[in-house]
Amino acid sequence: MAVALHDVKSAAGLKKLDEYLLSRSYISGYQPSKDDVTVYESLSKPVSSEYLNVARWSNHIEALLRVSAVFGEGSGVKFESAEAIATPPAGDAKAAADDDDDDMDLFGEETEEEKKAAEERAASIKASTKKKESGKSSVLMDIKPWDDETDMKKLEEAVRSVEMEGLLWGASKLVPVGYGIKKLQIMLTIVDDLVSVDTLIEERLTVEPINEHVQSCDIVAFNKI
Repeated sequence: MAVALHDVKSAAGLKKLDEYLLSRSYISGYQPSKDDVTVYESLSKPVSSEYLNVARWSNHIEALLRVSAVFGEGSGVKFESAEAIATPPAGDAKAAADDDDDDMDLFGEETEEEKKAAEERAASIKASTKKKESGKSSVLMDIKPWDDETDMKKLEEAVRSVEMEGLLWGASKLVPVGYGIKKLQIMLTIVDDLVSVDTLIEERLTVEPINEHVQSCDIVAFNKI
């Protein structure tokens, strides 16, 4: 059955093809076929990375086409070459004509199962992309008490009680400042997209009840991981 092509050279056509391939590995069926070659040859190349699914599919088909100019026995590929499709055997002429009369709309209505699979794959791709884009940073912070009478153990407990998504407290030590006063020097790791150090200091570490122990906070070092 032939595939009715939309204008896959236009942005609108590529977008539809990208959505179609979101939950599919091939144009029709579960293995490569002449439909894949037909659509592949209709594309303008290279395919923009904006169309993630089309690019993935196009690269796969291109790799298969490189196996052999004409896919034959032993190639491991089950569909015909572009040349074979262009000039089918004489005995297949009638079948080809019948195919033209019975075109399948590439972007027809999807079943509920197909829609669900597409949505799940889109969510997975989005989550994976976000995870890759979310960098991390290592921060060294000085936290100073009010005076030498401040209980530094309670100060550290108060600091570590602050919990935020993307925040992980690390090692710490007390460093003498002078006149019997010590400051808390502590490491923390943050996910950049989730935690702002300025917000952490201004809205969590220097407000009640933590400011009963903490006078001020300073960033000593800030490094991307």
